[in-house]
Amino acid sequence: MIWIQALIILACIMLGARKSGVAMGFAGGVGLFILVFVFGLKPASPPVNVLLIIIAVSSMAATLQVAGGLDLLVHLAEKVLRSRPDRITFMAPIVTFLFTVFTGTSYVALAVYPVICEVALEAKIRVERPMSIALVASQHGISASPVSASTAALLAVLAAHGVSLGQIMMVLFPAIFLGIIVGALSVYKKGLELEKDPEFLKLVKNGDITFGSGESKNYKPTKEAVLSVTLFALGVFFIVLLGSVKALMPSWNVGGKVSYLSIPNAIEIIAFLTSFIMVFTCKLQPGKIAKSSVFSAGMTGVIAIFGIAWMTDTFFLAHKAFVIDSLGGIVREYPILFAVMIFVMSALLLSQGATTRSIMPIGVSLGLPLGSLVAFAPAVNGLFFFPATGSAISAITFDRSGTTKIGRYVLNHSFQLPGFVTCISSILFGLVISYFVF
Repeated sequence: MIWIQALIILACIMLGARKSGVAMGFAGGVGLFILVFVFGLKPASPPVNVLLIIIAVSSMAATLQVAGGLDLLVHLAEKVLRSRPDRITFMAPIVTFLFTVFTGTSYVALAVYPVICEVALEAKIRVERPMSIALVASQHGISASPVSASTAALLAVLAAHGVSLGQIMMVLFPAIFLGIIVGALSVYKKGLELEKDPEFLKLVKNGDITFGSGESKNYKPTKEAVLSVTLFALGVFFIVLLGSVKALMPSWNVGGKVSYLSIPNAIEIIAFLTSFIMVFTCKLQPGKIAKSSVFSAGMTGVIAIFGIAWMTDTFFLAHKAFVIDSLGGIVREYPILFAVMIFVMSALLLSQGATTRSIMPIGVSLGLPLGSLVAFAPAVNGLFFFPATGSAISAITFDRSGTTKIGRYVLNHSFQLPGFVTCISSILFGLVISYFVF
């Protein structure tokens, strides 16, 4: 009966992933209906804290977008990339990684992809090299961001065991940054040079490739854009500070026992406070925030995590003892297998947040070291494995040279090599760093 239920869950995940977006959450609801009404399992509690954090930080990022802050960030990215065009293969992933870390969303990376293509073409560098690692870096930036859905999910699981946001960032930020550098090295000489690539030369001969005229001079950042980025940065700073230093949290003495404000609640409060200040100081129309693409993406993530995580939590709650008895021994002996499990689930779910919330509690129950669980977090970025995400399609589309592509056998695409190299390197670096942090 357990295996039948597991197959139903897997089928719901795969069907939801085929449609993607909110359909993933709906598919989780279908699985939950079958588990509860057909098999009689008691439903687990919905992952409320994770959902509330995502709503709060998505609102803050959406407010930044409406204020023009994201446009300013993209403009800064263009200036950085054009400053050293010969280093584009290293500069592009660093830019997309840092911007994603700052905003908690990879939306900024989508706006940077056209710039990466133009700068690479002007420098006569194969576009596939910086474009492929830039996409992978933006995905990994989610795991290293203090205000992303994935980090919110990880924190919600580990905070109850004494892990702080500061500890998570101390491990994941440097580990993933170093992993991205190794990933960039793996594609530094990938493929033919443009002047030797027959497909590219054919496009040039037919007049299908034209070279840009350099950086756009028309953009003028507004004071609202500058102010919104400043306020957003302050909000992120205070979130990390409060999440790292427990003594700064408000506390109450109830019945002789001191209790502190929880980290999830602190994040939600700071995010809403920052959003409110941006609305008034930048004179924004609240209606535009709710209609922004960043807000829409955030709410899509909320629905996906709501359905999928609730379904998997219900299954695990009912069969916790069986799972621990079946997997406990082998996973404790070979912990890296848990990272493989995370990677496979992320490739199926196509969501770092949903994967983290669904799988990480199992690692805690299996008794894996908390430091190792944090180090395994980059494994949730297996989204590159199937080139079916909007980000992957966008990166391929924006490469006018045609060098970034899906191979004849689908899985032999441009993102596979940098994706695996970055993921494995980040986990290895994370295991080393976590030894000193935990």
